[in-house]
Amino acid sequence: MIKGIAKVDRRTKNLCKRLKPGDIAVIYHRDIDEIAAEALVKAKIKAVINADISISCRYPNEGPRILVENGIKLIDNVGEDVFCKIKEGDHLAIDGEDIYCNEVYIGKGTVLDADKIEFLMEESYKNLDVELDRFIENTLEYAKREKEFFIKKIRFPKPVVDFKRRHVLVVVRGKDFREDLNALHAYIDEVKPILIGVDGGGDALLENGYIPDIIVGDMDSVSDRCLKSCKQIIVHAYPDGRAPGLKRVNELNLKSDIVPMPGTSEDIALLMAYEMGADLIVALGTHTNMIDFLEKGRKGMASTFLVRLKVGSKLMDAKGVNKLYRSGVKASYILGITVSALLPICVVFLMSPPMQQFLNIIRLRLKLILGI
Repeated sequence: MIKGIAKVDRRTKNLCKRLKPGDIAVIYHRDIDEIAAEALVKAKIKAVINADISISCRYPNEGPRILVENGIKLIDNVGEDVFCKIKEGDHLAIDGEDIYCNEVYIGKGTVLDADKIEFLMEESYKNLDVELDRFIENTLEYAKREKEFFIKKIRFPKPVVDFKRRHVLVVVRGKDFREDLNALHAYIDEVKPILIGVDGGGDALLENGYIPDIIVGDMDSVSDRCLKSCKQIIVHAYPDGRAPGLKRVNELNLKSDIVPMPGTSEDIALLMAYEMGADLIVALGTHTNMIDFLEKGRKGMASTFLVRLKVGSKLMDAKGVNKLYRSGVKASYILGITVSALLPICVVFLMSPPMQQFLNIIRLRLKLILGI
């Protein structure tokens, strides 16, 4: 039996901010994505109770597998009724598929173990062609609607830093973003690019010791600390001007600029760097393929497709750069370093006066012995 304190939220990324080790996360998350699963694992929780379907078989989502491989029990599809019965701070107990809240039985779900997840993932891959066809149709449909926004020059607020002839690093909270950012430390320290964090990407920069110059996004996954430390905040608004994220910025008494545009916040960041004259744009953790966008909950990638067509000549994608070259420490390297370190020490030692006197005594003794 697994016991823990309930933490409840319909939005997993909001819930992760409140989780503590040993808690039981109660979520309402269809097709648990990789980023959400990694955040739950990082919180060191005991179990996840999902009111929705963790793998719907629309596409292969790795989230459930990550949870189970890290020893987190996953109770799937418990339903709305069970979800509503659990309140923040309740004492939960999980016995097999049965769920108890404050020692009262409230319902059951399906335990997703490794075998069940493997079967569901195989079914997901079988459906991938159908989902790909839908995705392409949606992408083309959205592209027709949104093309005017990306063809014409968009008016961006005056940036607090000069982009002209400089490198720009755009950090998005996507797959492997932490590992990729770690791999770019030398580049950041040497080139000193302008740092743009897209929502939670700003916190990734802070965690690595870098203060973002600009934060772009709808402000739903970036910390207050990050917003207060950056130089400029750009709130992504809908094309009609509505900006839900503006309320939070105003509550913090921070200044911000608004950019109304369809698409994603990372599209705004890439376009802004391009329009402001950046010499090179390095995109890290960005969403570039169908699975990324399906996990994000978008039906198509029209905006990203159009943006990348426009900025392609200056864009370099650093997604997965941490896997480009991995090398272990070889014995030959250690031997070479050791020899290189010992050589000057040996030379200094041999040239020292005491050692010279010792060598002279040895030489004289050899001459006497050999009769030279």
